[in-house]
Amino acid sequence: MKTKILFAIAATIALAAGTALAQDGNARNDWQEKMKAQKIAFLTDRMDLTSEEATLFWPVYNRAEKEKRESFKEIISSYKALQDAVKEGKSEAEIKGLLFKYSEAKKKNEAVDNSYIDEYLKVLPAAKVAKLYLGEEQFRRQQIHRLNRPGDAQSVPGKGTTRPGGRSGNRSARPSRDSGQDNKTTK
Repeated sequence: MKTKILFAIAATIALAAGTALAQDGNARNDWQEKMKAQKIAFLTDRMDLTSEEATLFWPVYNRAEKEKRESFKEIISSYKALQDAVKEGKSEAEIKGLLFKYSEAKKKNEAVDNSYIDEYLKVLPAAKVAKLYLGEEQFRRQQIHRLNRPGDAQSVPGKGTTRPGGRSGNRSARPSRDSGQDNKTTK
């Protein structure tokens, strides 16, 4: 157990140091690296990897993450294009084409995730691959929970402490749905 903890710490430090040299060091990248290091430590613990397994697993996982990031960029790009087309009142045909492009980008992202199951099974037993997927979901939920706790919102550099959807960290400052007030500004 102590060896696994030391290995997780060493892997986290090595990953952070290697990527830090490649980064320009701005606050957003530092935040992303911190989250990446937390995720690596979390998954290493959840999956109960031996040092031999970790040596084989992490390169495959890093390739998968790189492909998923690229795929996610396509989702964001196609989403923005679709959103702009709707706002600008583009033609039905243009919106339909962009809608299919967005849907295909989402399918491609899911396909990347699915394609790596076989890769993971080549280096890990099925139970540990399952723990990977469960651990990723647990980590994601943990981060969402952390962001949604009043007074405990983590500041994302470049984003302030505003939560996704434009909500601030103080829930009590918002009018309730029952109060009859709305969130629109009145003139």
